[in-house]
Amino acid sequence: MLRDPDILDGISIGRNIGAMAPDATKLPTIMVTASYRGDFERCKLLCESMDARVTGHTRHLILVEAADVPLFSQLAGPRREIIDERALLPVWLRPFPDPLSGGRRRIWLSPFGPPLRGWHVQQLRRFAIAAEIDEAIMVSIDSDVVFLREFDVSAFSRDGRISFYRKADALADVAPDMIDDHLAWSRKAGELLGITAPETTDTGYITTLVPWRTSAVRRMVERIKTVTGQSWMKALSRTRQLSECTIYGRFVDEVEGRQDDYAVMTESLCHVYWSGQALGEKALANFVDDLGPHQVAAGIQSFTATDPALIRRAAGLL
Repeated sequence: MLRDPDILDGISIGRNIGAMAPDATKLPTIMVTASYRGDFERCKLLCESMDARVTGHTRHLILVEAADVPLFSQLAGPRREIIDERALLPVWLRPFPDPLSGGRRRIWLSPFGPPLRGWHVQQLRRFAIAAEIDEAIMVSIDSDVVFLREFDVSAFSRDGRISFYRKADALADVAPDMIDDHLAWSRKAGELLGITAPETTDTGYITTLVPWRTSAVRRMVERIKTVTGQSWMKALSRTRQLSECTIYGRFVDEVEGRQDDYAVMTESLCHVYWSGQALGEKALANFVDDLGPHQVAAGIQSFTATDPALIRRAAGLL
């Protein structure tokens, strides 16, 4: 088992806690969600939609900060566990009230880099859990996603090959005001992985409902440690230019050299509303109707402030 030396063992995440005996013909697949109290109602809706429509996974882990564990514990069940981030993060990275928001938001402080926001730390949690679990595949799914169709996660593996999301010329579909961010994420991924050329790539790896090969994540964090000369957690905590999908994607594409282990998927299985005004009932109905034939879920970004009750109704989970 690969474990970052900066992460303490004070709280065990319990490898295989609650895991069901895997089907020998399929690669064991776990689903993981990083969340926080502001997304609780959306996460609850995700859980309900998974329980009603998703099969084939060993368990579902929800990763939250310590203060949110009591709230999220009501979502726990036979195959769903709530994981305290203290089991995953080093002692030198801890949350504090953000004084710039009057304490309404949280920031994570460390002696090694700038203050991190929740969305940065959620990425660190996902990498940490992926490097620890026994399941061959980890499916990362945001808490503002809801499943609209039945889905068996075994679709992510076939004959030992795991789905790998990559989209060529993806920058063409990125909003103009986000292009610089995407290039910065790509550049930082290259630095962390020791990729000297190209400095950036316009290949897209960012989506939700995305599968990772966990053995590849373990090799990836070891690569980051070798390149940077420090623990992977410390290296990633030094920057706010983080995109875990881009780091994993560039590692698989440009470093790992195991293309036969993967089956490329160029279309996301989740129909995502990335930004804009809050969707009303009619707009949500239209959004759901626009679901592609290959898509099984919808992601309504929480910062659009779309009412979860309307999403619940549109998803048919009354």
